[in-house]
Formats: sequence, C-alpha cells, structure tokens
Amino acid sequence: MSDFDLDEIERRMRGALSSLKHEFSGLRTGRASASLLDPVMVSAYGNPMPLNQVATVNVPEARMITVQVWDKGQVPAVEKAIRESDLGLNPVVEGQLLRLPIPELNEERRQELAKVAHKYAEQGRIAVRNVRRDGMEHLKKAEKDGDMGKDEHHALANKVQDLTDKVIKEIDEALATKEAEIMQV
Repeated sequence: MSDFDLDEIERRMRGALSSLKHEFSGLRTGRASASLLDPVMVSAYGNPMPLNQVATVNVPEARMITVQVWDKGQVPAVEKAIRESDLGLNPVVEGQLLRLPIPELNEERRQELAKVAHKYAEQGRIAVRNVRRDGMEHLKKAEKDGDMGKDEHHALANKVQDLTDKVIKEIDEALATKEAEIMQV
C-alpha cells in the first residue's frame, strides 16, 4: 500500500473552496464591509502585504469605509493598492486617513462585480484542478515505483476525480448564489 492520502487531497480542495468563499465575502452587495478590502495587497517596505497589516479598516457608516494608515510614508502605496484593486473604490486622502465612499450599485457596477466573482470562482477551480493534478501525479509515481497495482491506482484516481467534480460543483453553486446576491436590486 502506498502513502497516498485522499483525506489530504480533500483538505486541500476544501481549502481552495473556503478561500473562495472568503473572497466572495469581500465582494460587496451595496453595504460597506471591512472584509471588502481583505484581498487588497499593499506594496509596503519592499514586500506585498495585506492591507490590514499596514492600516486599520473601519466601517463608520453603511456607505463608508475608513482606512487609518499607521505609517505616514505608506499612505500613497495604500491609496494606489485600493485604486488598482478592481473594487471600483476611489479613496479620498485626509492625512493618514483614507475615506472610501461606497457608490450605489448600478446595473453596470453589478455586472462588473459579477465578473470579479466569476474570476474568483475560476481561480478556485484552477486551485482544485492543481490539487487533482498533484494527486494524480502522486498515484502515477506510486504505480511506476511498484508501490501500488493498476487496479488500486485506477480506483484511487476515480476517487480523486469524483472529489474534484464534487468540489467544483460546490464552487459553481457558491458562484451562482453570490451572483444572485449581487444582481438583486
């Protein structure tokens, strides 16, 4: 018997799914949310860093997010990262505080957000397929090295494929739910 671990493959695929759901939580549907800025990476001190490691994010009201940058020298980098984030936000800089007014969601903006959701879902599918590919390569190597027979290889390959199909179906369902939420007026 080889050291092939189907549970590890499932854990990695579930990780991709939970990462996708976390990214979806940041896609706004009309209300300000601090998690909206979670995917924003700031080029600070020569390295890309999550926004929440260089600033404090607050939601003082339903249609406003404030970002209090800790280091005055990082304000331009934070502003640039937010502008380039595909979130459609235009920061207003007031010293070390950035105000992000959340625009009303019009039809065009809803479609843009749906496209971003599709992009996130595709990244999730790619991550799941990469885990599948790693598992299949592991199985091929184990069979080639004589650690498992053809029948066992075939059975485990089918299980990996079934798991892949199941997780990708869950990704598609999460996308459909998020898209409906975005398009709801």
